[in-house]
Amino acid sequence: MMRDVGVAEELAQDALVAALEQWPRSGVPDNPGAWLMAIAKRRAVDQIRRRERFERKRDEIGRDLETRRDTSQDEYDAVDEAATEGNIGDDMLRLVFTACHPVLSTDARVALTLRVLGGLTTTEIARAFLVPEATVGQRIVRAKKTLAKKGVTFEAPTAEELSTRLPAVLEVIYLVFNEGYSATAGDDWMRPALCEDAMRLGRVLAALMPDEPEVHGLVSLMEIQASRTRARTDASGEPILLLDQDRARWDRLLITRGLAALDRAVRLSEGRTQGPYTLQAAIAACHARAHTAGETDWSKIAALYTALAHVVPSPVIELNRAVAISMAYGPAAGLALVDQLTSAPALKSYHLLPSVRGDLLVKLGRRDEARAEFERAAALTANERERALLTQRAAECAEVGANR
Repeated sequence: MMRDVGVAEELAQDALVAALEQWPRSGVPDNPGAWLMAIAKRRAVDQIRRRERFERKRDEIGRDLETRRDTSQDEYDAVDEAATEGNIGDDMLRLVFTACHPVLSTDARVALTLRVLGGLTTTEIARAFLVPEATVGQRIVRAKKTLAKKGVTFEAPTAEELSTRLPAVLEVIYLVFNEGYSATAGDDWMRPALCEDAMRLGRVLAALMPDEPEVHGLVSLMEIQASRTRARTDASGEPILLLDQDRARWDRLLITRGLAALDRAVRLSEGRTQGPYTLQAAIAACHARAHTAGETDWSKIAALYTALAHVVPSPVIELNRAVAISMAYGPAAGLALVDQLTSAPALKSYHLLPSVRGDLLVKLGRRDEARAEFERAAALTANERERALLTQRAAECAEVGANR
């Protein structure tokens, strides 16, 4: 209605503040969504009244407020869904598709949607894009200004428009899951609620667009990755690395569902190049199918990373490929690839680069060098659990060196 993301955010926040002030005294209303909408619209009318040039919109919103004030939440949903040709059927997914407007660049769409709807901070988004925090902040500000300048109508896309917005929507869901799977900062290594939100959106999207292979590829990737959740930390919340995990604690139901989604993605992409999510799901499946760490088919994983690097070239993918190469063909082969990445600008502040390099140096017996790499990695991460793990590994290298 306001045709401005920034103004809409402010009005939504005002409504939430009003709820925090009033609901403890009056109780939660029967239709909290309708209550919040009514308050936000009321504030919108007040704001528009202060801006004479928006008189027409003022009257429109005012009339709509009067006629819909007592409408239940179910009726709001019915009106919204009836107006949406695509009939997405899930409030959050519909908002994600709406925010991923083609007037913006893909990076701007994803950054704005992650910030406004995904609830991620600029720091978390910056890590996902491997760019400075200031760059992400500027993208979000420019995206809001562009939408306002272009007078974009914030309406859910029609069925025909869904496919053009799908890549950005997939990336949003993927990055929300990643932040949940490996938190950028804080005291916990994981944020399971974010993973659950992303997986739910992925499943709804798969039902909405059943013939899109990459949708099923992403669902598969998330299901298989999430299957390891219980095994990724010990009783005190300390991280347990993949090769050290008790695979009996992996969730077999999620693995079964993930493998089924992968099979569907592969069938749907037959005759064409597999997309990045399907390839990553195939990599995750290699781990899921191995009953022990020693049974992992690392040569196949290395080949899949090579294919992935051709589809979406990225220094992070190259770093992962180097790990797979080291497991398949020895740490020296992996270190040679990692050393080629040390000058990559995107990895300058990426803590996993020195972490991987430190691990390979340990395997080659070069513990003094490894200690320095683990210390550098610990200094780069903002996650307390991860920092503690890296600091411990650095100390272990120093201890072994002192005992020689």
